[in-house]
Amino acid sequence: MKQGNRYGLHRVLEPVGTMPQPAWRIDNTMDLYSNEILLDVETLNIDSASFVQIKEAESGDQERIGEHMKKIVAERGKHHNPVTGSGGMLIGTVRAVGVELAGHIDLQPGDRIATLVSLSLTPLTIDEITHMDVKTGQVSIKGQAILFESGLYAKLPEGIPDRIALAVLDVCGAPAQTEKLVQEGHTVVVLGAGGKSGTMVLCQARKSAGPTGKIIAVEYGEAGCERLRELGWADEVLNLDCTKPVDVLQAVEKATSGRMADVTINCVNIPNTEMASILATKDEGTVYFFSMATSFTAAALGAEGVGKDVQMIIGNGYTKGHAEMSLNLLRESEQLQAIFEAKYQ
Repeated sequence: MKQGNRYGLHRVLEPVGTMPQPAWRIDNTMDLYSNEILLDVETLNIDSASFVQIKEAESGDQERIGEHMKKIVAERGKHHNPVTGSGGMLIGTVRAVGVELAGHIDLQPGDRIATLVSLSLTPLTIDEITHMDVKTGQVSIKGQAILFESGLYAKLPEGIPDRIALAVLDVCGAPAQTEKLVQEGHTVVVLGAGGKSGTMVLCQARKSAGPTGKIIAVEYGEAGCERLRELGWADEVLNLDCTKPVDVLQAVEKATSGRMADVTINCVNIPNTEMASILATKDEGTVYFFSMATSFTAAALGAEGVGKDVQMIIGNGYTKGHAEMSLNLLRESEQLQAIFEAKYQ
């Protein structure tokens, strides 16, 4: 058994010398290196921005969406959408653990796990797509994947259905970062509050800001806004198109009497929402871009262009303890459980 680099550098084919995530193409042969984990894949949870882009490109046709996904993997050795730059995550069963790792990690063949690293760096094969949920971006497949020595994972929790656990773990960085950023009494604006990450962020923001905080949920479409009002987590729910920054600016100005947000969290899964996030935030406030549709060039130059001194945080999907924290948030909130059950069961 050959030894590989802990970060997977030995899998990079093009361009040589880059890391697996930004690489154009990686080696997805399933010959196990001594410090890798081989998985039989059951379900792919495609990143929301990526799945929306593929679905729109293929006019919602399931067969064509599947072929599009297979083509990405065939060309790149991983599910790394060349348009959005994002991937997703997976559920799989451990088939084999490299000899170097055996006994040093808490995994053995037969364990079922969710990977907490992106499909955009994970060597993957898709032999067959057996089911696709076009509403959620969860795709059941027959295939295999490799987890590098440095790869994060979570064993599937007891008492939570797989599809729900996968959906929560896919976005677990968002509520965990919210817990770190939002303090009691803060005014918080959540853009894209009606989606998967948005509802978890909204729930955690309410919890962290407490009764003295002000939570403003922004969602597009009256039906989604009404669902958010029924939850009761937001003090105000605004029906706005986040690609129209002036509309967002004016609405948040009115809702906050001109004080704006201490923290703005962007969970929108479409492009061109950077300026809405920046303008909603007060000077020296914080913008957290969880959305993978974000252009960080647009964010940086946009903030400069309007003279906004805001701290802008890249949507790092990882923070210590994020998986268990997010699962606990789900366990604590019957309303959050009901949302995920309705969508993923």
